Amino acid sequence: MNWTQWLIFFLIIQVIHGLGTWKLYVKAGRKPWEAFVPVYNAYILMKIINRPWWWTILLFLPIVNLIMLPAVWVETARSFGKNSLVDTLLAVITFGFYSYYISYATNAEYVKERDLNPVTSAGEWISSILFAIVAATIVHTYFFQPYVIPSSSLEKSLLIGDFLIVSKMHYGARTPMTTVAAPMVHDTIPLLKKKSYLFSDEHDKRETSWKNKLQLPYFRLPGWDNIDRNEIVVFNQPADTLLDMNNFHPDRNYYKPIDKKTNLVKRCVGISGDTLEVKGGYVYINGEKNVLPDRAELLFQSDVKSINYLTDDFIRSLNCTEYYRYYKIERSKIDKYLSDNFPLSAIEGDNINAQIMLVFPTHKNIARSVIARYGLKTTNQYTLNITDNAFNKLSNDSNIKSITKLTRIKGEREDAIFPQDPSINWNTDFFGPVYIPEAGKTIELTLDNLPIYNRLITEYEGNSVVTRGNQIIINEEPTTSYTFKQDYYWMMGDNRHNSIDARRWGFVPYNHVVGKPVFIWMSIDNFNDGFKNWRPRWSRIFTTVHGSGERVSYLIPFLVLLVGWNIFSRIRKRKKAK
Repeated sequence: MNWTQWLIFFLIIQVIHGLGTWKLYVKAGRKPWEAFVPVYNAYILMKIINRPWWWTILLFLPIVNLIMLPAVWVETARSFGKNSLVDTLLAVITFGFYSYYISYATNAEYVKERDLNPVTSAGEWISSILFAIVAATIVHTYFFQPYVIPSSSLEKSLLIGDFLIVSKMHYGARTPMTTVAAPMVHDTIPLLKKKSYLFSDEHDKRETSWKNKLQLPYFRLPGWDNIDRNEIVVFNQPADTLLDMNNFHPDRNYYKPIDKKTNLVKRCVGISGDTLEVKGGYVYINGEKNVLPDRAELLFQSDVKSINYLTDDFIRSLNCTEYYRYYKIERSKIDKYLSDNFPLSAIEGDNINAQIMLVFPTHKNIARSVIARYGLKTTNQYTLNITDNAFNKLSNDSNIKSITKLTRIKGEREDAIFPQDPSINWNTDFFGPVYIPEAGKTIELTLDNLPIYNRLITEYEGNSVVTRGNQIIINEEPTTSYTFKQDYYWMMGDNRHNSIDARRWGFVPYNHVVGKPVFIWMSIDNFNDGFKNWRPRWSRIFTTVHGSGERVSYLIPFLVLLVGWNIFSRIRKRKKAK
């Protein structure tokens, strides 16, 4: 719904509330008209039910109000002597319409000095839990959100198993667009594997025409910071159409509300107004090579052949955590298990007796049993995901026979690369140049660059675009230019050959930006290898995400502060008790 529709809906709710409660307002010593005045009627109702005035604010916060409204309905019934379990259930399951029954079908009297404390211990627990959820939801939605790094996209800067605190205040908190959803749950309810929000399957191929009638329009509170080039940013994946967050395929077959798209964290290598190009995996902005912060390092896949076997310890000494070993196996020994679980490729020849090559990652520790079972033979050939420094080190190592960076050639087209158009021959390592749109700026629109900007103009900015011959038609009007409505950004991973990023799905609109990661509060090694294998990375705990130089852990100062505050609180309590 747009703002006008929401205003009409809001006014209708006020009339329904007034008609159902004006008699109750009168019984409580208020004027009948006070039940009909928007917002003011909620403030007066808080006085009637003896609850603090700031509950009024909570009633108008999306998601939070899903918890607060039932509480207010129940409190209203209890303020007029309806205290039984049946009364409580009726107040909730009738969505507050129980007040009509109390007003028009009973002689209920206002209980002015009623006891606000829960009658039972169970009631006290429920009350405490509900308001803990309310407080946590407010913090999660408008201030800070926890996030865990699930992949190696920003390896060296952020590691798999880093637990982040993401500030929503830096860029301005985005108010929820999905109004009916489970609090503090993103896309899918854990364990149940069900959608966490009310949604509609009715949609067409334009994001802005989402047919969920309970969607709020996009709105962002003021922030104090802008997105800077090379800053790490959390955002909703713009082309995310997942039914399940755990199975990523950036297709276009399923459509989500913006705030329920998968959260990703990448580095913003290009900001609005930049012209970006990728050459050999390196980013160039406005013709100049992009210089990353000193904590960041790029990773590229390289094929390595050695004279002698490279041990795991040696490979890890290169700060390499993603690598593959190649083994030989007789073709006759290949069975269904190998075919289903390992990528196989022929070495030489294609006759029935030819040996083939088996490839798998050693850091999963699956090699020993497979090697023994199938009699695999080492080849001293590897694929390593390494930095330029490690590449240079290996190039000068006498044990290394050859090393080749796996870089695609310019003009070689990759099907999965944005904008997935057969006329544009871009790939992972050679991409662009492309202009990153800025709000209010106008570009010349041609049939050549339309594939690059078509998704922005249609899905993200809500227009219809068709071509007729050599003409471009936007909203039924022929045009040769377009003025963008919002800023866009280019988000990439530092792990250039193992990152699903803007090279796959293009620009990130500003309305998809979630926040800025500021702090690593916990870091766990072997995060994806099961709880038993978890190991804390003590040097990363309580460190900042951004900044220069060696990371400094603030864990000890935090613990000292925590202990000091605890001692201070106990001393103050004892003084008050005396």
